[in-house]
Amino acid sequence: MVSNQVKNGQILLAEPFMLDPNFKRAAVLLCEHGEEGSVGFIMNKPLDMQIDALVESFPEFDSRVLYGGPVQRDTIHYLHTVGDLLEGSRPVGNGIYWGGDFEKLKFLATSQLIEPKDIRFFVGYSGWSEGQLDDEMTLGSWVVADMHANYLFNMDSGQVWEQAMYNKGDAYTVIANMPEFVSWN
Repeated sequence: MVSNQVKNGQILLAEPFMLDPNFKRAAVLLCEHGEEGSVGFIMNKPLDMQIDALVESFPEFDSRVLYGGPVQRDTIHYLHTVGDLLEGSRPVGNGIYWGGDFEKLKFLATSQLIEPKDIRFFVGYSGWSEGQLDDEMTLGSWVVADMHANYLFNMDSGQVWEQAMYNKGDAYTVIANMPEFVSWN
């Protein structure tokens, strides 16, 4: 059974005391959620590398890479705003698209028809098997939030978890302002 609480295009915010180092204070954009499982990408864990250094055949392109999650860390994925230019891309929501023809993407980058501000690259992804995410939601491991393209394309990735939590309002504003390590309080 697929949770009615969660749908494609939303953010999963890790509850503030999650111990799993892969997801500590993670903001995961959920791109696929269905009967067979779920797929998303962590938006706030940048890696110290550029896409053109990671993929040898990629043209010079000043775009940092993020850690998408612990699943298949030998794969590259991308989210972007140019779904109308990139065949094979899938809409996620709010003007955000997932994937598309990689050769065409390299052409768009070379032609400067896509700019680094329009795309984010991820190493690996976050995945849940059938029913796993629903179980984690029942346990309170995740807080669901609305996605805004600004979180991914216009903000410092280190601020996404806090800002999305804060934007939920009420008690979540207090959670957003909690120090990562409570002993620092």
